[in-house]
Amino acid sequence: MLSTQTAQLLARYRAWADALTYRAVEGLPAGEGTKLRSTEFKSIIGTLNHIYVVDRVWQAHIEGRDHGFKARNLIVHRELATLRSAQESMNQWWIDWVGSQTDATLGKPVRFRFMGGDAGEMSGGAILMHVVNHATYHRGWIAEMFFEVPARNATTDFPVFLREFARE
Repeated sequence: MLSTQTAQLLARYRAWADALTYRAVEGLPAGEGTKLRSTEFKSIIGTLNHIYVVDRVWQAHIEGRDHGFKARNLIVHRELATLRSAQESMNQWWIDWVGSQTDATLGKPVRFRFMGGDAGEMSGGAILMHVVNHATYHRGWIAEMFFEVPARNATTDFPVFLREFARE
């Protein structure tokens, strides 16, 4: 079971790592964020949109409502600044949601339907771990795309966050 202390740490890590990634993407030469690449989501902005869409899907599951998405590869926000703002709001939602939980409520089952229609069930804590891992996984894809620019992506490793977090 995930403790609230660990959940808070993971939610803050996620927001920190995303902020560094968006800042790095903003620093790329013009057009690199939308440049078509050999990746499933076609571009850096496509991959960032995928991360955002998946967050919205899991948020809806936690809130017990329909998310309205029919696919995970949508471009919801074409402009990086708009997408960044939406992702920052989403990350704050996760931080606030975790802040309202107890160890017991993090373990409470959340029932949902996958996009394909199958029923699913995960605890809220497991959902949080999934969205944090999912974003980390796809930030790795984005880091790989930086090599094609060529440019250097931000270091978003968890131990680096812990070092920075300890300074606060």
